Amino acid sequence: MLPLVFKTYECIKALETYNYDGCIDRTSGLHGLGAAIGRSLDDLFLVISLESLRPCAGFLGFAVNMIHLDNSSLFHVTAAGNGLRETLFYNLFSRLQVYRTRAEMVLARPFIGFGVDDRSGKGDFLCEGAVSLDGGIIRSPGVFSLGSREVVDVRFLKTSATLEMSQKYIETEKQIKEMRCEKEKLEEDMKRALALLKDAKSNFEIKKQDFVKFLALSSLYATQHTSSFLTHNITFLAASASCSKR
Repeated sequence: MLPLVFKTYECIKALETYNYDGCIDRTSGLHGLGAAIGRSLDDLFLVISLESLRPCAGFLGFAVNMIHLDNSSLFHVTAAGNGLRETLFYNLFSRLQVYRTRAEMVLARPFIGFGVDDRSGKGDFLCEGAVSLDGGIIRSPGVFSLGSREVVDVRFLKTSATLEMSQKYIETEKQIKEMRCEKEKLEEDMKRALALLKDAKSNFEIKKQDFVKFLALSSLYATQHTSSFLTHNITFLAASASCSKR
């Protein structure tokens, strides 16, 4: 079963209610709807609340996606078509988080932990770290880099015309992705509409055939009833005529 996605947790609460013993009330919510149509929900199903998925305060993104590559470096690709970002920088910074300030980074410590690397197929653990724009560094869970900021070897590119231009490219790319998502959504809506139309046509054909059969049976019944009525009247008239002759 596909997960159900809602904006708020209040919407999720309406899907399932519980009695005083903590057991599921199968007469209300989604369970009640399933019972009403003869399809009970006996298995687990996933529900996602979007308001519970917001990022931590000050989280700017992952470092691998924030690295600015010079135009000359964009042409360094492998035979598979992967560039520096997908190879070198992904290997170095794929788990490194970036925060606006050191204070916000510290508050987000529960979300800076160990990740799992599935690329090798062995599920190896990777240490996630974090940096902040004001020089804070968390090398791994529970391991901090302290001391003078002057010796911290972290540099951030200053705003320049090239960077502003790259931001425009990023914004354009974002708009293209949104348009593609909208297109895919419309295509999915169209598929669902066509499926509903197909079901409606199928149901119409079934009802039509049933109605034609009903008309045929009604016509047969009417014919038989009329024939019986005429036979009865003819017999009655014949009997009456015979009695009159006598």
